[in-house]
Amino acid sequence: MTDPTTYDAGRTALLFVDPYNDFLSEGGKLWPRVAEVARSVNLHEKLRAITGAVRAGGIPVFIVPHHRAEPGDFSNWDHPTPYQLGAAKVQVFAKDSWGGEWHPDFAPQPGDTIVKEHWGASGFANTDLDLLLKQRRISHVILVGLIANTCIECTGRFANELGYHVTLVRDATAAFSAEAMHAAHEINAPTYAHAVLTTAELLAALPR
Repeated sequence: MTDPTTYDAGRTALLFVDPYNDFLSEGGKLWPRVAEVARSVNLHEKLRAITGAVRAGGIPVFIVPHHRAEPGDFSNWDHPTPYQLGAAKVQVFAKDSWGGEWHPDFAPQPGDTIVKEHWGASGFANTDLDLLLKQRRISHVILVGLIANTCIECTGRFANELGYHVTLVRDATAAFSAEAMHAAHEINAPTYAHAVLTTAELLAALPR
């Protein structure tokens, strides 16, 4: 699915989800799970191209981070999911750890906005993301980062429900398997995203 959308710098934001070492760096706790798919799409190269282009075009960057794990995070919860419990056991994105720091190529830059950390998959649920976007009069969001079939998809679905125009960049994300990437982009995305573009298609549409 493609869309001839033009992206007005004053109404568009890039949402970069979970640019942590644990996802994006060799030695990260989740890097082995996403490495094959990430390498197949040249993920780091695509993310560098997109972040450079949007900043050059005056589009604001919002860093949308997952909660940094601490021991006992879910000990008093009634309904933690198996995924949450597994991540807590491993201490993915652990607070005050290297894995919970930004990948050096994708760390926030001056003028970027760091959103409150999300506990589940949605960057909107129980965070200030919607408020921050509305205060900037943002109508269009572009999603990149990790991972395609969880945090990217859930954040995109939530954005659609809130009335935003949603663009996914199919080669600026990764997943634990090629099957998960296929499901995220070819099966699920058409139900909520307005545009599913390659990095090259996005770059051609961005303001310069």
